[in-house]
Amino acid sequence: MKTSSSELEAANKIVPRIDVKIGIEKHKKGTSLFVDVRDGLEVKETGTIQGAIHIPRGFIEFAADSQTKFHNKALQKDADIVLVCGAGGMAALTGKTLVEMGYKRVSNVGGFSDWKDAGGPTE
Repeated sequence: MKTSSSELEAANKIVPRIDVKIGIEKHKKGTSLFVDVRDGLEVKETGTIQGAIHIPRGFIEFAADSQTKFHNKALQKDADIVLVCGAGGMAALTGKTLVEMGYKRVSNVGGFSDWKDAGGPTE
């Protein structure tokens, strides 16, 4: 039977969790797309990674599908996509969805507070 734990376990097997320091290095290089998947209220309250686009977890299938009118053109199947959320769980689940939709290079940098605490650039 499908449970939240089984889904998270499956997602973590598919989507690599990268250390915040590696995420910050990727950010410095400027070749990765950072996507914050938290809801809008949380992003508004805490900020986000500098330059990150915001696509809530519940909307990712529409934003990632080039066949919908909601497609976000920043999402390209060959882009290096780094996901962030509150603690890492939603980013992992979002990453699993993206991989299942044909995205090739997706990683999970974990929670925004870890990013902020590590000195990652924010806005």
